[in-house]
Formats: sequence, C-alpha cells, structure tokens
Amino acid sequence: MSVKLGGNIVVTGTNRGVGLELVRQLAEKTGEDAHIYVCCREPESPRAEVKHHHVHLDSISAAVQAVSQQIGSDGLNLLINNAAINKPLQPATLLDTIKSNMMEVFETNVAGPFLLSKVGLSYVHFFLCTSTGNAFSRSGKMSCPKWRSLSILGSCSRMREKWSGRSTGRLAALNMLTRCQAEDFKSHNILVMAIHPGLVRTDMGGEMAPLTPEDSVVGMLGVMSTLSRKHTGTLLDWEGNTIPW
Repeated sequence: MSVKLGGNIVVTGTNRGVGLELVRQLAEKTGEDAHIYVCCREPESPRAEVKHHHVHLDSISAAVQAVSQQIGSDGLNLLINNAAINKPLQPATLLDTIKSNMMEVFETNVAGPFLLSKVGLSYVHFFLCTSTGNAFSRSGKMSCPKWRSLSILGSCSRMREKWSGRSTGRLAALNMLTRCQAEDFKSHNILVMAIHPGLVRTDMGGEMAPLTPEDSVVGMLGVMSTLSRKHTGTLLDWEGNTIPW
C-alpha cells in the first residue's frame, strides 16, 4: 500500500504507541520526496520504544524554528500532533482527580495543539492534529489527518461511561478548538479537520482495546490520502466515517 503523502511531515508523540507506528508506516509508504521529522518529550524514558538522535528544545517555538531551518523555503506540508498524556495513569473519578492532573492534561492535550498551530502557521501547507486531529492546507488540498490524542475517542456521542472527566473534558475542548481553527484559517486557505484513531491497544487505550496500532494507522493513512477541502472542520474516524461532534 502506498500513501499519497510527501514533502515535509512533522509527527509529535513518537516514542511509542500510535505515534511510533505512524512514523514506521510513513517511512515505509511515502515517496522519496518525503522528509519526516519526529518529536517527543521523553526520548530516553524507559517506556520509550525507539531512541532518537535529538536536540533539547525548551519550547514549541524553538521546536518549530529548528524544523523550519531544515525545511527552508519549501514549507511544512503536514503536522501530525499525536502527543497526549493521561494523569493520573490509573483510572480515577473526578472526585479523585486533583487540580494539577487536570491542568497538565489540558496544557499538553489542548494548549499544545493550539500553540503548535499558532506558531507553525508561517510554515504550514498542511496541518493535522491527531485522536482528534486538525489539518490545514495552503494549497487547497488536504492529504493527511491526526489527531490530537490518537488513542482516545474524539466524539462525545461515543464516550464510554467510565471514561475520566479530565480525558473527556479535554476532548471536548480540542474538538471545539478544531472547529474554531477551521473557521479562522479559511482566510489562509488552510484546511483543518479531526480524526479519531479508534480505541487502540496502547498505554492509554489498554490491553483489551480492539484495535492494534498497526490496524489503526493503516486505516488513518488511508483516510488521510482521500481528504479534500470539503473535509475542513469535520471529525472522521479511522475508517473514514463522519462522527458527530
């Protein structure tokens, strides 16, 4: 299977799970003109599944600037924002969740995609943010989606009863952010959309989740290769189905 993606691609949250699988499959299925830049917060973590040759960057602005120095005038074609956290790691009710847990989750999972899109606007031709993802394109054609958090449902209508309030709350916030970005970036001829990867067998999805990272990413890349202007502001799943916000 080949994927109709090329140019300069940035993927965040790549040291394990869905992010790592995205990098693996993009490296296998994209053409020679594709250049893939991978980003993660803890490349040396014991839980990381891949080791990176990396530089330490203290801010999103520094990261975008470092990538821009590599891509030059070609611009950024695709940003897949897969980075997300879940705290506390063990299941907890809202009554058991402390303020710092909630703030960390919202800072990484909502403010992170917001800042990446804002800082990276100058370099973007296509932008996509994963589990709920957003994408924008200056050329008017969108070729790839991701997510905010790739292993968590992006649709309130599909929310499981026992999902934590901090996780589902940030999904609702990211969904609305995606819709707002879709409107705001129309004047820049940039497409913005969201994609839900399914319930995936990762640290966040759990061992009993029905989808493997491999199957989820195969589906998402297939959906990404068919996206066009009409998909801006929408939420699709890994099979290409439209999901109610």
